[in-house]
Amino acid sequence: MISGYHRIMLKISLDPKGERFLTQLGLFLLRVVPAGILMSQHGWLKLRGFSGMANQFPDPLGISPHLSLALAVFGEFFCSALVVLGIWTRLAVIPPLITMSVALFIIHASDPFAKKELALMYWIVFVAVFLLGPGDWTIGRVFKRK
Repeated sequence: MISGYHRIMLKISLDPKGERFLTQLGLFLLRVVPAGILMSQHGWLKLRGFSGMANQFPDPLGISPHLSLALAVFGEFFCSALVVLGIWTRLAVIPPLITMSVALFIIHASDPFAKKELALMYWIVFVAVFLLGPGDWTIGRVFKRK
């Protein structure tokens, strides 16, 4: 016996429009949830505490702690906001990808996997969003239709 939920999912998956809906929902969640979390839990905290963090922020590229922090804020807050909105998405994921690459391969290079895991998860999500694009449910598409 098939439950109500499974019957609905089967109907959606057999319907080309339903399958498209699920794909768009998946792309939306893949784009919005991780970028929103990165923006609110990491980027916003760095932006808000910028003056207090600027002199002690890690400087793995040797460009100054101030500039390293500014680039992290740009990638984690401002570019993540663009990704959430679906504006210039493929371009906007590049700075967070670079930030996560620095965290993963330089800052946490010698750390145990548990310390690298979060940066790796963000990195994978942003690579997927770069490859797949933002999907149809974006602010950009809303304005294009009008």
